[in-house]
Amino acid sequence: MKYRFPLLSLLAVVIVLLCACTKEDDFITDAGAKLSFSIDTLRFDTVFTAQGSATRIIKVYNRNDQAIRIDKVSIAGVDGGFFRMNVDGIAGNSVSDVKIAKEDSLYIFVEVTVDPDQDISASPFVLQDQINFLTNGNEQRIVLEAWGQNANYIPNRFNSGGLSLFSCDFGDWTWDDPKPYVIFGQLYVDSCTLNIPPGTQVYVHGGIQGNLSEGFFNDGFLVMLPNGKLKIEGTLEEPVVFQGDRLEEEFDDVAGQWSTIFLSKTSKGHEINHAIIKNSRFGIVVDSAADLKIKNTQIYNTSSAGIIGSHSSIQAENCLFWGSGANCVLLRFGGTYDFSYCTIASYGVDASALGLTNFNCIDPNDPLCIEKEIFTLNANFKNSIIFGSRKDEIELADGTFGDIPASFNYNFDKCIVRVDELDDNAPHTNFFDRCDCINETASNPTLFVDPNDGDYHLDTLSIAEGQATPINGITLDLDRVLRDPMLPDLGCYEYTID
Repeated sequence: MKYRFPLLSLLAVVIVLLCACTKEDDFITDAGAKLSFSIDTLRFDTVFTAQGSATRIIKVYNRNDQAIRIDKVSIAGVDGGFFRMNVDGIAGNSVSDVKIAKEDSLYIFVEVTVDPDQDISASPFVLQDQINFLTNGNEQRIVLEAWGQNANYIPNRFNSGGLSLFSCDFGDWTWDDPKPYVIFGQLYVDSCTLNIPPGTQVYVHGGIQGNLSEGFFNDGFLVMLPNGKLKIEGTLEEPVVFQGDRLEEEFDDVAGQWSTIFLSKTSKGHEINHAIIKNSRFGIVVDSAADLKIKNTQIYNTSSAGIIGSHSSIQAENCLFWGSGANCVLLRFGGTYDFSYCTIASYGVDASALGLTNFNCIDPNDPLCIEKEIFTLNANFKNSIIFGSRKDEIELADGTFGDIPASFNYNFDKCIVRVDELDDNAPHTNFFDRCDCINETASNPTLFVDPNDGDYHLDTLSIAEGQATPINGITLDLDRVLRDPMLPDLGCYEYTID
């Protein structure tokens, strides 16, 4: 009896060792056994220097009928160690003894940070590395690739959600550095002319600020205060581009990534030529008594209105407004507006392409808008297309209900429109007296090449061909194609034979 416990202890040790051997034998040891991966090359697209990137995910599969042990998972570090990984919850660029049960999988999370001290000559540049897997003597790899470039952070990359003011004593601030510009937070410009020359890439870092009760808006503003002036001077070959700073492929067509370009009340002399403004909440807001001349510009993929004029002045030529979550063009609370050779197109949303009003609700929380401020509207559209998927792509709201006709003036001269019930509703029963138009009521007429793909060039048999009247001084279209001197086409594009 005195040997009972030592014998039992010895037996327990033997059992543990046997179990351990059995467990070891459960792992496949065949050198031909391989792992499978969700991707063979992990790309990060453009990653701003010092900004890092979105986290990328790789899934590693064991499709064998036995568990497998990966001896080592490691980043080679051939490109300076910019990449970082986490293997199934274990952070580190070299992780050993990683086990995957039979017919199971694990996740690897990868990030990259680009060196902010690279010379301009090295931007954009490519970072390449690889993740190596060593399993039973078998080597496999996944390629890592990131495009990065230096950038000018305005005011700095730590200003997300913050305010910054730039003034230059009524001089000029010119963004002529070949590196892109990244706006963080809300940038206010006053007593200064901001010049943005051809080819400048402007990225705006967005983000939700506040909450519903506080207004709920996206971070990322460029605001021109009353003594600020915006001059965007792109060309066809080198347009100025405003967009969000998330350049991964899945963000290409995500609206509302940043807020807007805001031209404050009474600010004057703003000019925009050959710009692309996309993926914002609002494209451009022109506030009371401000003025804007905008030419050869595209505003699209906004979560709300593309361009808003509020009691302001806008002259637009050869512009394309499309893909908005609300009105592509909203001209409210009156003002003076002239749109020539513009295409305003809205598909797939419950909002008209164009909205016109001459009033402002004194109490914005009153759904009936009982008390209003009235300001005279003068809106003219010539040689333009206002079209989309709704039966009525033009909405008119006269705050006087027609009692003061002189306060609600509009005219459509040589335009294609789509309206159905508009002419039946007072006080706009005389709509076509002010619209020398082709009213195309079909939902899919022969008009554009492919609006579903954002191609608003004219179709071969487009009803817009040869319907315009020449306008002095506008001889080229948005693509800088020469317009027919006698019978030009409607909209921002002149039809060309490929």
